[in-house]
Order: sequence, then structure tokens, then C-alpha cells
Amino acid sequence: MAQARISAKAGEGQPAGQLRGRFFRSTSMADCSSRLLQNLDQLELRVEALRDAASAMEQEKETLLEMIHNIQNSQDMRHISEGEREELCLTASRLMGRTLTVEVSVETIRNPQQQESLLHATRMIDEVVNKLLDDLEDSKSHLMSLYGACTSEVPSGPIDQKFQSVVIGCAIEDQKKIKRRLETLLRNIENSEKSIMLLEHPKSTVQQLCNNERD
Repeated sequence: MAQARISAKAGEGQPAGQLRGRFFRSTSMADCSSRLLQNLDQLELRVEALRDAASAMEQEKETLLEMIHNIQNSQDMRHISEGEREELCLTASRLMGRTLTVEVSVETIRNPQQQESLLHATRMIDEVVNKLLDDLEDSKSHLMSLYGACTSEVPSGPIDQKFQSVVIGCAIEDQKKIKRRLETLLRNIENSEKSIMLLEHPKSTVQQLCNNERD
């Protein structure tokens, strides 16, 4: 009641239109704020869609470069004439160059702890990669244990627990990139092993690969 009397007293001597104007302005401000919030919510969805699309383009570029590189170094190149090989190498180099002209970059937002975890995980992978030429089999086993620490599936072998704790401290986007890098390294090792087998035992290896494809 007291509040009502105060309000009525405050309204004495003021035109009714002015009071209605204040009420309408207040309502208009609320509506405007709501509309702006809805617009920002919609824009946030589009921003995330943009980042997802750019990340997909990054992965596609990586995949294309890897496929072109594999063709350039495939054993099939050894089984064609020199002229055909030269022509194919020129085409592959042209495609490689055109792929490299595409620049896509998605920056990951990290706090200091996530940045340190990423640097630590990168160093651990680099240490294994630097030993590949010295001991391929041991390095492959080590990389598989690192990969096992990144996957949610049940690993077929041992897991590097230390590496797993480091990766958990990374940003989600960095965790995905670390996993993709390990997958690429393991594929490259597998391809190199097939190349070595073909060089040492060409007939038996080709037959074995054909049988595996049938299975």
C-alpha cells in the first residue's frame, strides 16, 4: 500500500501519455535485448559451423598431401616405363603444388597449462620419430602405445600412461590433431614396411597382399 501511494504521488501532475511512454520504452528495451541475444545465439552456431568446416578442410588438405606423396613413392612407379613415370611424377608434383596453395588455419584457444601439455606431447612424439631410422620396429611399437593412449577404443597393445596423462591436459582440438598425426605416422610406417617386403620378396609379397584384399 505504501508503495502504491508513493507511485500515485509521483504520478500526480504528469501527463498520462508520458507515463505510458516510460512503460513502452521499458518494454521496448526488454524486447530489443531479447532480439540481440537471439541473434548472438544464432551467430554462435554459425561461428562453430565455420570452425568445423575449416577444420574439415585442414584434414582434407592433409589427406590429399599424404595420398599424393604415397603415389610419388609407390612401388607401382617402378613397374612402368621411364617416360610414363616422368609424366606421372610431373602431374603429382603439379597437384602437390596446387594443394599447398590452399591456406587454412584454425587457431585453438588454449590456457597456459594446455599450451605446455601440447608442447610436451609434441616433444614425446618427435623423440620417437627421430629414432625411426635407427630402430623401425621398436619405434613402431612405441608409436602404437602412444596411439593407444589417444583412442577411446580398447587398445590391442600396451598404453603409454605418461603420454596419456599429458594428452588429457591438452585442449580437445589438440587431442584430435595429436591422434591424427599418430595415425598418419603409423600408416606411413606400414607403407614403408610393404615397400621393403616388395623389394626383398616381390613375388611372395604380392601374392600375400592379394590374399589379404580378398579376405
